[in-house]
Amino acid sequence: MELTLEAVALFALKLVHETDGGSPVLRDDLVMDGYEREVFGLLVRQGDLATIQSKIAECVDQALGALGGADTVMGRELQRLANHVQGVDQLDELPTALTALKDYLKDIQ
Repeated sequence: MELTLEAVALFALKLVHETDGGSPVLRDDLVMDGYEREVFGLLVRQGDLATIQSKIAECVDQALGALGGADTVMGRELQRLANHVQGVDQLDELPTALTALKDYLKDIQ
């Protein structure tokens, strides 16, 4: 699950920070500080669902801004998928919601 969490953060932050003709955002870039696989791994081992959801929400909020907000077509879908992640109340339910969010973020890049 740590890899999926990191991928969600990476794809969301790519929407915010990558520009046409610019260098791509990579996993080891400073913008990914605090969203690395190891950080998420620790949170998963601790069972800290609230902090995981908070970190994902931070990234999604930035991506929403880059898409023009939740009133755009892509923004509404991103918000819907993000709400599903935020609505999970057990850590073992998170992978399905995260995968859908990750796949969407990857598709809209």
